Amino acid sequence: MAISDFDPPERFVAGTVGPPGGRTFFLQARGGGRLVSVSIEKVQVSILADRISDLLDTVGGPEGSDAVAEHHADTEALETPIEDEFRVDTVSLAWDEDRSSIVIECHDRDPEEDEPADTVRVVLDPTLARAFARRCQALVAAGRPPCPFCGQALDPEGHICPRSNGYKR
Repeated sequence: MAISDFDPPERFVAGTVGPPGGRTFFLQARGGGRLVSVSIEKVQVSILADRISDLLDTVGGPEGSDAVAEHHADTEALETPIEDEFRVDTVSLAWDEDRSSIVIECHDRDPEEDEPADTVRVVLDPTLARAFARRCQALVAAGRPPCPFCGQALDPEGHICPRSNGYKR
């Protein structure tokens, strides 16, 4: 069991490696001379961004607003080397009321199991959390465009569309 704690991180971002349709998603935290990358599913990144935004809308205050976060946007690529410590199984999100901060924990297995989980724990102020959520949303949206008929992702060579009776589009 290893716990990597970034309180606060120098940098915490989501990013991808690979072309649309074959991307691998990562969360990457840097701080205290360490760089930790964990691989994560696209849907987990999307849900994490949505939940952070919902949480900040509820309790974040003015420092968690979109306007403030825009000035803290991190558009740089992931840092190298990108070697995942583990694949994220469970993500926890909490609001630390005493510090007015968001706490994100990524575990390699369910923390309720008997065996201890490897964990990455990141504490973000509302401004950086909002900027992180915005980057995640943009990252997820940058994938393959949806088919106008069935909504499935379009590959460059097309796909078998169930709405058009199996013909390639």
